[in-house]
Amino acid sequence: VQLQASGGGLVQPGGSLRLSCAASGFTLDSYAIGWFRQVPGKQRELLASITSAGVAKYADSVKGRFTISRDDAKNTVYLQINSLKPEDTAVYYCNKGYYRGIYFYTSGSWGQGTQVTVSS
Repeated sequence: VQLQASGGGLVQPGGSLRLSCAASGFTLDSYAIGWFRQVPGKQRELLASITSAGVAKYADSVKGRFTISRDDAKNTVYLQINSLKPEDTAVYYCNKGYYRGIYFYTSGSWGQGTQVTVSS
């Protein structure tokens, strides 16, 4: 049972990336999925989440630039990141979870994440 994030890389400021979160060993369709990022020395930050019904929620800091979506037929959740900034540099992770009120709680283990570096 694993979620693996991929699609990171080195991108110039203003560029775009689409990250993928692929599940193995289970099907995603009954789970909410969240995308997170972490930079050294800071807490992991929830960026976006999507319910099993496809309702998306975003952190204020990424609204308008990040889009989360899911393709249950491919057992994959995506994070489209546009207008990348150097401060978006981080390791990006995905995890399954659930909502309790307005809060998203993770319920899976953390994978290795995918590195996104924004630099000219």
